[in-house]
Amino acid sequence: MNNIGFLFDLDGVLIDSEREYSKIWSTINREFPTGVKSLEKIIKGCTLDKILNDFYPEKNIQTKVAARLHELEQKMKYRYLPGSKEFLDKLSERKLKKALVTSSDNTKMRHLKEEIPELLDYFDFIVTADLVTESKPSPQGYLAAAKKIDRKIKNCVVFEDSLQGVMAGRNAGAYVIGIYGTLPGETLSPYSDMIIGSLSEIVLENLIEKLETQ
Repeated sequence: MNNIGFLFDLDGVLIDSEREYSKIWSTINREFPTGVKSLEKIIKGCTLDKILNDFYPEKNIQTKVAARLHELEQKMKYRYLPGSKEFLDKLSERKLKKALVTSSDNTKMRHLKEEIPELLDYFDFIVTADLVTESKPSPQGYLAAAKKIDRKIKNCVVFEDSLQGVMAGRNAGAYVIGIYGTLPGETLSPYSDMIIGSLSEIVLENLIEKLETQ
């Protein structure tokens, strides 16, 4: 077990926030129209910088969109998804290395700490949008996380709920577990080694055995 790493996305994997983010980006798309239908679905897993550069090329609009996003984020209430805290507790009891790899920026992370103070303390390292130059599906975030916790990426498991996320895990060379809910399982399965509905379905001993043979 000493060579295994556990790498987690945040929204839709550990915390129940994806529905709220869909509402937020739907609101932003109405207030600052991109002309793109269902923008909130297309951008899942992307950093704010990528969203702004891809859909809001004008700098003055980028500033307004970012401000509106942060305003709406401050009203969000975060809670654990079923099984996520219990799974993190199990990993901590076994002293297994864990990293968080999220597209969220530092403003959002400060609010998260206010809502669920202990969550970030579970992790040995946290990769936020501020620490990467490439958004998912680039493997950059996951490769950086594996290096920071001193694990080979082939001995790491990535937990993701977005298409960009499972692609990032696959591109990195990790064992990928797709969590359906944000998206259907069949959307995630081409880039996942396993599909589950929540972390409560994981049998840790079985997963460890798989990772040790990678």
